[in-house]
Amino acid sequence: MDAQSSPLAVLSLIVAPAVLTNAASVLAMSTSNRLARATDRARELARQLEETSDMSTPQAARRLGELSSAERRSLLLLAALRSIYVALGCFGSATLFALLGSALSSVENVAPARILGALGLAAGLLALAALVHGSAMLVRETRIVVQVLQERAANIRARMGGRGGTP
Repeated sequence: MDAQSSPLAVLSLIVAPAVLTNAASVLAMSTSNRLARATDRARELARQLEETSDMSTPQAARRLGELSSAERRSLLLLAALRSIYVALGCFGSATLFALLGSALSSVENVAPARILGALGLAAGLLALAALVHGSAMLVRETRIVVQVLQERAANIRARMGGRGGTP
């Protein structure tokens, strides 16, 4: 039984990209929230720096470093969002191509169905690549967050005279 004659196979071709579209949508919402938090943090740091009269203090230097990290985070999150949006569009396209291809497969001329199937496969592969790229950007952004937290914790431990230990 081939994909053209099996309703289960046709349903699988349509459902897989649709489920991945849903997963990418959740990832896009999460990434948007992360971008909003990074932007809020950058604004707060910029406000604090603008209110500082002496930019040569260690605290001002730390804030400036954190502002640079927040800027890098925002750029990575923006790149991740772009990739996730590409993935969403491509997964949606793959679903549509699969649906149209399965509808046309019952016609005597199977060439359009094969073309749509190939387009669906190409769109699905592009979507997967975009999703992997977006996920890699999110991992890089998370590393920046952890690095800033580790630096901050080390500074606090140093000020406290080494108390508090490391995890």
